[in-house]
Amino acid sequence: MEPFTELTALGYIGVRSSRLDEWGDYATRLLGMQAVDQASTIRAFRMDDRKQRLIVQHGPEEGLGFIGWETTSAAALDRLATRLEAHGIAVRRAPRALADERHVKELIQFLDPAGNPLEVFHGAAIADTPFRPSRPISGFRTGPFGMGHAVLNVEDATALLPFYRDVLGFHVSDYGLTPYALYFFHLNGRHHSFAMVGSGKRGVHHFMVEFCQLDDVGQGYDLALLETNRLAYTLGRHTNDHMTSYYTHTPSGFFVETGWGGRTIDPPTWQPHETFDGPSLWGHDRLYMEPEPRAKLQTMRLDAAARGIRAPVVLPDCPWAQTIFASAEKG
Repeated sequence: MEPFTELTALGYIGVRSSRLDEWGDYATRLLGMQAVDQASTIRAFRMDDRKQRLIVQHGPEEGLGFIGWETTSAAALDRLATRLEAHGIAVRRAPRALADERHVKELIQFLDPAGNPLEVFHGAAIADTPFRPSRPISGFRTGPFGMGHAVLNVEDATALLPFYRDVLGFHVSDYGLTPYALYFFHLNGRHHSFAMVGSGKRGVHHFMVEFCQLDDVGQGYDLALLETNRLAYTLGRHTNDHMTSYYTHTPSGFFVETGWGGRTIDPPTWQPHETFDGPSLWGHDRLYMEPEPRAKLQTMRLDAAARGIRAPVVLPDCPWAQTIFASAEKG
């Protein structure tokens, strides 16, 4: 069966929260996003030329509001809606007022089999003013790669695999099966735009935003260290997507990963595979964890280091540096 190709990227994320002012401070001062909507029941933020990427709506419960996935056209949206309905998924065509609120031409809404709220849209509006970050950063890596990635806690990741892979058309990048199932999916050249962790829990685990320069990550890390209990994972590097990042606690209790240097893959030639080296090459110490599971992850990192597991070296675009690396390889 030919893979489905309607979905192209993570377009936006919606959060429910009663802590709108805290989100306003967190998204601007720490993440560097631009606040664009300060209404009484909503906070919206820009990351690039799109009118919004992160939407925080007032609600009594903290957590995921919706995940918005982008498609290419009205025809692609219709094909996906028809396929969803053929698999017994109830699809709602959003009214014009909601599409305008999302700043898109058209969208549909539905729930995945675990009850997570999803949206698919086409025709995102472009802002008529340049993006202005709220602190000095080089910008976010978005464009064809989308907003970043989203990761959900689920009770049974293997049970949800057929829906995301065979119905929605996500493409498996890699997966791990112990100590619990963990699947990563791509839609474009970003190593993964979506992942689900079979943790036995329900709700958003984290979303990721990627800066264009490593120094943006380091300076944000310094800011996070100034706050008591803001840091959730220390600075580290992931084994599969090679992202150098740290994680912080959001006002709603889940995490945001802030990173740089994520892996770019070639989707037509990429082969899904199982991974065995643990989530991180180094760092990413889970400060929030109980001692026993935290120690197990540390052991996995030390074992990977002892076996010499490394991410591929990406040479800087500098003739002098390339000469140094070439000389070192020759011994």
